[in-house]
Amino acid sequence: MIVAAPLSAKDYRRALVVLAGLAALLLSGWLGGRVAERWALTDLRRSASSTLGLQVAALRAEMQAQSSLPLALAADPEIARIVAPAPDPELVEGVNGRLAQIAEATGAAVIYVMGTDGVTVAASNATSEKSFLGRDYGFRPYFRESMATGSGSQFALGTVSGRPGYYLARRLPRAAGVVVVKIEFDAIEAAWRTSRESVFVTDARGIVLVASDPAWRFKALRAIDEAERKRIREALEFGEATLLPLPLYADLGADDLVRVGGSAKPAWPALMLDAPIPGTEWRLHTLTPIAAAVQRERAQGRVIALLTTSLAWAGLAMLMGRRRRMRTRLAEAAARREDLEARVAERTHALSDANRQLLGEIEERRRAEAERERLGRELAQAGRLAALGQFAASMAHEINQPLAAIRSYADNTAILVRRGRVEDAAENVSAIGRLTERIGTLTRQLKGFARRASGRREPVRLADIVRGSLEVVSWRAAQAGIALDAPLPAPDLAVLGDGPRLEQVVVNLLQNALDAVTGRPEPWIALRVEASEERIAVEVADNGPGIPEAVRAQVFDPFFTTKSEGLGLGLAICRGIVEECGGTLGLHSGADGTTFRMELTRAPAPADAAQDQRNAKPVGSLEAI
Repeated sequence: MIVAAPLSAKDYRRALVVLAGLAALLLSGWLGGRVAERWALTDLRRSASSTLGLQVAALRAEMQAQSSLPLALAADPEIARIVAPAPDPELVEGVNGRLAQIAEATGAAVIYVMGTDGVTVAASNATSEKSFLGRDYGFRPYFRESMATGSGSQFALGTVSGRPGYYLARRLPRAAGVVVVKIEFDAIEAAWRTSRESVFVTDARGIVLVASDPAWRFKALRAIDEAERKRIREALEFGEATLLPLPLYADLGADDLVRVGGSAKPAWPALMLDAPIPGTEWRLHTLTPIAAAVQRERAQGRVIALLTTSLAWAGLAMLMGRRRRMRTRLAEAAARREDLEARVAERTHALSDANRQLLGEIEERRRAEAERERLGRELAQAGRLAALGQFAASMAHEINQPLAAIRSYADNTAILVRRGRVEDAAENVSAIGRLTERIGTLTRQLKGFARRASGRREPVRLADIVRGSLEVVSWRAAQAGIALDAPLPAPDLAVLGDGPRLEQVVVNLLQNALDAVTGRPEPWIALRVEASEERIAVEVADNGPGIPEAVRAQVFDPFFTTKSEGLGLGLAICRGIVEECGGTLGLHSGADGTTFRMELTRAPAPADAAQDQRNAKPVGSLEAI
C-alpha cells in the first residue's frame, strides 16, 4: 500500500497562495463585469434619453402641424352657412370639394363638419364609399367637449373606417356646429419600424395609442378596471379591443429595466424610458435593447479585470520571490560573517588590552562632552540674564515716557483747578489714571519677559490702542514742535491680538519716529489706518533722514541699533509681539523718510463701539494751559 507523504509547510503555503490567486481572479472578474455593466447601462441611458427627446419633438411637430387647422376652418363663413337649416346643395358640394383639397394638402386623414345634433353635413371623403355624410357622431366625447368648451380632442378607433386616429374638434360661431380634423400616425409608425426602434405612445390610462409594433396597439401598461372598460365600449373609443396588458415584465435590477416578451423569440431585456408629450396627457415610451451592449462591455470589463489582477498577482509573486532570495542571501552572508568573526577573534586575541584602553578613552570623552554641554547651558543662562537686564533698561526708558506725561498732566491739572476749569481738570486726572495703568502693564511685561508669551488673541478696538499710544508720546511731540497727524480710527474698527502689547508696539514706533525727525526742518509724523474686509494696516510715517539701505535688513535683529545709547531690542520685541498676534511688521525707507507698516487680522467690532464713539475725545496733544 502506498501512503502519500504529508505536505510540508512550504508546500502548504504554496497551495494557499495558488488558491488565493484563483479566488482573486474570480472575484476581480465578477467585479469587473459588474462595473462594466453599470457603465454600459449609464451610456445606454444617456443615448436613450437623447433619442427619446427627438421622438417627442417629432411627434409633437406632427401634431402641431394640424392643431391650427380646425380653428382656421371654424372661421370660414361658407362652413358656417352649410350647418344652417336647408343649406344650398351646390354650396355643400363646393365645401366638400374644398375640404378634400385641404385634407390632401395638409396630410389630414379626413375633415368633416357636424351640426348641433352631431350629424355630419360635409366631409372631405364625401365621394368615397365610406363617406361620413349623414353619420351621427354626437356620442363622441370630442363633440360634446367642443360644444361645451369650444374645443375638444380624442384618440379613438374610427367607427366607419376602422382606423385609429386623433380627432381635433372646434366649435363653429354661435355654437352652430363642430368642425373636426382627424390625424393618423401611419407615417410616424412606419418611420419607427424602418429605423428598428421600439416606440409606443400611451394615454393617461396607460392604453397604447400609437406603436411601432401594430400588435401592441390598444394594449395597456396596467390593468383596466371593469368600469373603465364599460365606459370605453360605450364611447366606441377602441372598438372591440380587449385592452390586454403589454408583455412587459419588471426587472429587479432597476426601475427602468424590463423584459419584453409576447413574440416568437425569447423575452429580451430592454431599457424603458418615457417622457410627456407637451400639450397632451400622452406619454411617449422607448424600449432600447441592452443585451448586446451589456454583454460586450461585461466581457471587456472581465478581461481587463483579469489581466490587471493577473499582472498584480505576478508582480506580487515576483516581489515575494525576490524577498525570499534576499533572505537566503542574507542568511548566507550572516553565516559567512560569523565564520569570519570566529577566525578574527582567534587571530586578534592580542588586541583585547588595546580595546579596553580604547573603551576607557571613550568614557573619558563622554565625561568631557557632558561637561561641555553643562558649560553651554550655563553660558546660555548667562546670555538670557544679560538680555533680561538690557530689556529692563528698555522698560525703564518706556516707563519714563508716561511718568513725564503724568508730571505734565499734573502740572496742567493744578493750573486748570486754579482757573476753575474742573471738567478739563477731571479729564486730565482720568488721563493720569490711564498712564498709571500703562506703567503697571509695562512692569507686568517686564515680569513676564523671562517666560514664554501667552499668545492671547482677542478683539481689541484700534481706537483704544491709538488713543493710549498718543497719551504717552503727544506731550513730547508738542514740546519738540513736531507736527503729529494721528486722527483716531473709527470705533467699529477692531483687530485680533493683545491690546496692551500692541499699544507698546505703536508707542515704540512713534518714539522711533520722534527720534528720527528731531532737529529736522519742518518735522512731521503721520499715523494712518487702512482697513479691508480681512486685514487692518497701521502705518507710522515720518520725514526723517531714512534708514541706510546697507543696514535696512538688520533693523529687526536683536541688539542691532543705530542710536548711540540704544539697546537694539525695541523693534525685535515689536516684531515678536505682532507675529504672536498673527500679524506682520515691515518697513519702507527712502531719502524722504521712513514708514513702518503693521498688518493685523480684522476682528468684529465690540458691542460698545457706538457708545465709545459718542464719548471719545481726540487725543493729539496735551491741552494748552
